[in-house]
Amino acid sequence: MVNSPVRLLIAASGTGGHLFPALAVAEQLSDYQIEWLGVPNRLETQLVPEKYPLHAIAVEGFQQRLGFGSLRILAGLVGSIQACRKLLKTGQFQGVFTTGGYIAAPIILAARSLGIPVILHESNAFPGKVTRLFAPLCTVAAVGFEAASERLSRAKTMYAGTPVRGQFYEPQACDLPIPQGVPVVVVVGGSQGAIAVNKLVREAAPAWFETGAYVVHLTGENDAEADSLQHPQYLAMPFYNNMAGLFQRATLAISRSGAGTLTELAITQTPAILIPYPFAADDHQAYNAAIFAETGAAEVYRQADLTPQLLKTKVLELLHDPERLGQMRSKMSALAVPDSSERLAKIVRQVVKG
Repeated sequence: MVNSPVRLLIAASGTGGHLFPALAVAEQLSDYQIEWLGVPNRLETQLVPEKYPLHAIAVEGFQQRLGFGSLRILAGLVGSIQACRKLLKTGQFQGVFTTGGYIAAPIILAARSLGIPVILHESNAFPGKVTRLFAPLCTVAAVGFEAASERLSRAKTMYAGTPVRGQFYEPQACDLPIPQGVPVVVVVGGSQGAIAVNKLVREAAPAWFETGAYVVHLTGENDAEADSLQHPQYLAMPFYNNMAGLFQRATLAISRSGAGTLTELAITQTPAILIPYPFAADDHQAYNAAIFAETGAAEVYRQADLTPQLLKTKVLELLHDPERLGQMRSKMSALAVPDSSERLAKIVRQVVKG
């Protein structure tokens, strides 16, 4: 008698920080029959359907104070739980893996009510609101930073790191017109709040050009002044697909401190100046950045404290100090968990059995 493959539902939605780790884990579970739960009109509708069947539910988060809007969202949550219960039962799923966010709430509650095991992955050092509330209901909460376990004392936690896309583990060519041997400063503003960082960089960059450095500036799509600086050593674009190749080529990165980006920097051993997004929920980017600062892998500056002059000076100091950059690369490497997707897949296999 041939055993049927284990049926696993993955719930991950919204941003690359939630989707890419889930996709990396799914690749490790190729013998499982995987389906996906997402939200309409989010990034998963572009990335998932070519690989896995995608189901969508409407769900919102409690982002405002309690009031009539909260009652509407609560009613929607009840409806989402019912939809998740129906999906889990009709699909005969034997387990759920989720990377948190608002979609995790209804699927965790639905799975719990049906006695179906749930593995939750939290990538940030300071766990998100949904994780803090619902991790105790999960079979296991896997964490990307060991510090997160301290804030989830009522849950069973396991340290697994955060998976990144497969190309980050292999040498990648960077196809941008940059000469060999010159220093490269890569600027990654993140999906939110990039404009303030962009302005700082454009004012500071001319001094970096004088050292021979090239600047690759990913400006995002909402900066009206993205074309205001022109220089042969300045390459500005809204986004760039080959981030693995770009980080591998970089001498130094200037970046926000989302967990996914930090994991990519650690895997590629790229020294960094981190500027946490000041409006991130629970200031979680500052907690992420603090871990990299404490180990010496990165320097961290609050956006409110950073001036063009200070940024210019700090980058110049690092570009002129190859020994310090080498130490930062070593510290970055020590923070990397290159087998994170394998660790998470192993946890899933231990919890979800046929």
